[in-house]
Amino acid sequence: MCGVFGYIGHRSNAALLVFEGLKRLEYRGYDSWGVVVVGRGKIYVKKKTGKIGGATVDELPPGSLAIGHTRWATHGGVTEKNAHPHLDCTHTIAVIHNGIVENYESIQAELVHAGHRFVSETDTEIIAHLLEFYAHNMSFIEAFVKTFQRLEGLNAIVAIHHKERVLVAAKKGSPLVIGFGKKENFIASDPSALLPHTKEVYFLEDGQMAVLRDASVSVMESASQKVVKFSTQILDWDVSQTHKGEFHHFMLKEIYEQPQVVLGIAGSGGEEVKRIVSLIRKTKDLYFVGCGSASYACLAGAYLFSKIAQRRAHAIAGSEFLYHLDFINTKSVVVALSQSGETIDTLESVSYAKRKGAKIVALVNVLGSSLYRVADAKILIGAGPEKAVASTKAFIGKIAHLILLAYALDKRVKEGQELLRKSAEVIREVLAEKNSDRIKKLAHRICGVNHIFILGRGLSYSASLECAMKIKEISYIHAEGLAAGELKHGTLALVEKGTPCIVLLPNDETYAATLAGAMEIKARGGYIIGISPKKEGVFDEYLPIADVGDASMIPMVVTGQLLAYYLALERGLDPDMPRNLAKSVTVR
Repeated sequence: MCGVFGYIGHRSNAALLVFEGLKRLEYRGYDSWGVVVVGRGKIYVKKKTGKIGGATVDELPPGSLAIGHTRWATHGGVTEKNAHPHLDCTHTIAVIHNGIVENYESIQAELVHAGHRFVSETDTEIIAHLLEFYAHNMSFIEAFVKTFQRLEGLNAIVAIHHKERVLVAAKKGSPLVIGFGKKENFIASDPSALLPHTKEVYFLEDGQMAVLRDASVSVMESASQKVVKFSTQILDWDVSQTHKGEFHHFMLKEIYEQPQVVLGIAGSGGEEVKRIVSLIRKTKDLYFVGCGSASYACLAGAYLFSKIAQRRAHAIAGSEFLYHLDFINTKSVVVALSQSGETIDTLESVSYAKRKGAKIVALVNVLGSSLYRVADAKILIGAGPEKAVASTKAFIGKIAHLILLAYALDKRVKEGQELLRKSAEVIREVLAEKNSDRIKKLAHRICGVNHIFILGRGLSYSASLECAMKIKEISYIHAEGLAAGELKHGTLALVEKGTPCIVLLPNDETYAATLAGAMEIKARGGYIIGISPKKEGVFDEYLPIADVGDASMIPMVVTGQLLAYYLALERGLDPDMPRNLAKSVTVR
């Protein structure tokens, strides 16, 4: 979940290059940060708590080898001592780390007994001291191999030594990607951070380590040290997609990019879609798996496949998938959804399913990510880099792809494509100034509440869960998405005078029953906010959307995204970096 960036090459401003890389990675962790550079024959470090903000690394000396880190705390509080990079006793070795060292306490006890002094509360610091311990009797690279073999858990590690002209890295579980330049090389935890420097990359596989030098990169198996032949990939993202441009926040920029994302998906439907449809047609045992917003997209996928293609599918949260393994077999197909392609619970679900013989389909946003590489068939979401922690365009992209797949499964690809084109136009209507001003005023009116309830049925139920997720993530208001028919089974007791209740009312078979739920809330004093093609008398506030049939949840969710964004602003919060959360969940 933390951000990792490193540089080795011919430029003398390595500290600044790494610092700028950390800014692009800050969405992965922002409770503290640090940079270490080798300069003037020794190691220099700067570490700070909090977001990077207007900080600089001007006081660090020139140097052409540096690493840096943005932290999302797991072991130890948010302090400068706990911030990465961590050093050994002699201050000759520096380490940055993403993941959890599960056996750190036993290793720490050994090292303390051997005389090593610890200054932090982190599991990471033991890596630096273990490297120091082994480096007394072997080369730095050999010590790194030995150290990595000792660590239990899912970890990505990058280390440097002030006397060695190398940057050494290894991974198991947590992502690392190498970027290739001219007489310079980079390493990062996310490829988007590399875009200003290079688009040529290699994603390290689990159990691999890499040795980066100025003009070369070698990859080997960490256990055997056997050299690995590897091929690089070219990222198709544009560096401009990683800048805010005219927008104040990445989240708002990404919300406004959604019509183009949906239009791009509407123009797809090629050979890979046909291959996936062929896989699905051969099975009666179909599972959708994802975490967070992706799990709500999975739920929508189950509804879409049932309604459009008359195919049964099971939607399961990645963290719960393990408990369904008894039903997985060689005739199963698992469709895994992930923005990053590195979500640990999703990857473990896929790994278990593959061992049971299931075929894996990936719907993922990052080319070359772990999920992309492990899948038997894959579709890139095509949303481009998503920098805000709260997912918007990647979620909408998943829904658009699922709609197209459902229609393709029913041999109506062109109909699905046309539906997506119409939904892109309706998103533009939602984002138009007149409508966004209406949402801003609503946010101002309800920003002081403690609870918001969101009702939906069928596809709108999954939409209600996603809208609630956005509101919770970035405004810190408790929001609950509800299957409207479950209202009377407990939640109605929480409704009191003035409680905002958002009702999702698409023009489909769920309309009348969901409207009845809205009336029950209204009778108990609830403040009814209707998102619908039709204006009803029960609404206290009406947010119109045009009817786009099976794709209606797309503009509904976009409306919820905008409301969440403006609620965050009204409450003085940063919508890009919500507290306690990080973009990619790579630890259990």
